[in-house]
Amino acid sequence: MTYTENQTESRRPRARGLTTASAVSAAAVLALAGCGTAVTPEETSTADVSAGAVTVTNCGRELTFDTAPASVVGMMPSQTELLIRLGVVESMAAQAQTEVSELPDDIADQAAGLPVLSTDAPPAREDLLAVAPDLVVAPTEYEFTAEQGFASIEQLGENGAQAYVATGGCADRRNTAEVTDVLTDIADLGAIMRVPEAADELTAQAEARLSAVADAISGSPRPTVAQVYVEGESLSAIGAGVEADIIATAGGDNVFDPDAPEFADFFAAQINPEEIIARSPDAIVFGVSGPEHEEQVREYLRSTFPEVPAVEDDLLVAVPASDLFPGTLGNIDAVEVIAQVLYPDAF
Repeated sequence: MTYTENQTESRRPRARGLTTASAVSAAAVLALAGCGTAVTPEETSTADVSAGAVTVTNCGRELTFDTAPASVVGMMPSQTELLIRLGVVESMAAQAQTEVSELPDDIADQAAGLPVLSTDAPPAREDLLAVAPDLVVAPTEYEFTAEQGFASIEQLGENGAQAYVATGGCADRRNTAEVTDVLTDIADLGAIMRVPEAADELTAQAEARLSAVADAISGSPRPTVAQVYVEGESLSAIGAGVEADIIATAGGDNVFDPDAPEFADFFAAQINPEEIIARSPDAIVFGVSGPEHEEQVREYLRSTFPEVPAVEDDLLVAVPASDLFPGTLGNIDAVEVIAQVLYPDAF
C-alpha cells in the first residue's frame, strides 16, 4: 500500500483500539480546528465532589451537577464519541454536526438511533433547545455564538442546560492547547456523568498510546515540520494550538514559532509560499476534509515547492482535519500517524 493510499484509509471509520465502557471552507476548518506529558486522571480532572454534587471548572466557569445529566447533546462527532466510550449513550438526547467526521466502526452503531440536530454546522438555537438538553458538550465556544443563530451559553442556562467546552477549545486556552487536554475532558465528563471508572480506563488507554509513541521516537533526531492548511490557492500556516502540540508530541520541530506575532491572537496565519521555501522543512503536515481535498493539496504542494526537502522526499503527511480539532481522541490518532511517517524505522 502506498503512503497516499494509507492516508486515505486512515480517514475511513475505524476502531481506535479503545474499549467502550458498558468539505468545509478553510475559515470554518481553522475556526473549529515540547511533548505533551502523560498525567493521571486525578491530576487532570477539575471536578470537586461534595455532598453528592459534582462541580467542574470549564473555560473559567464553575458547572455544578446535583445529579448525572440525563439529556446530553454531543455537538460534534468527537464529543459524541467521548460520551459513547464513557458508556453513557443512554443519557444522550441528540448529536450534531454529524457529517464533519464519521464515528469509528466500533461505536458507530450505538449512535445510529440518536436524533441528528445538524450535519455540517452547529444546530440552530431552536433545534437545540427543542430536545430539552441538560448538558451540551462542544469542541469550542464557537458552537454557542448567538450572533450565528446558535444557542448561547446564557440561553442554554435559561432553559435548564449547562455547556461543557473541550478544555483545548476554551477561548483563553485555544492557542496553548495540548494533546493531553483531552484527558481533562475525559476525567471531567466521567465525574459529571458519574462514571469515573470508565473515565479512568479510557484515560489509561490514551496515555498508553501516547507513551508508546514517546518511547518509540526517544533519542532520535527530530525532523523539521511545517503544518499548513490549503484551500485552493490559499495557504495558511499552523503555528500554535493543539495542532502545533500534535506535531511536537509526534516528534517534529515546527518551523513556525508559536510565540511569533502572527500567532498571538489565532493559531493559524495566512502566508506566502516563500515562507515555506525559506524554512525548508523536512516534512509537511496538512489537514484535509476528504480524499479529493487531499489530492488537491498534494498537487499544490508538489507544484509549488518542488525543491523543498519535504516534497523531494515525499514526506507529505495528510491528517483528517477533524483529528486536529480540540477535545478529540483523534488528536492521538494524528500523533500516531505523523510519528509513523517521521520515524518509519521506529514502529
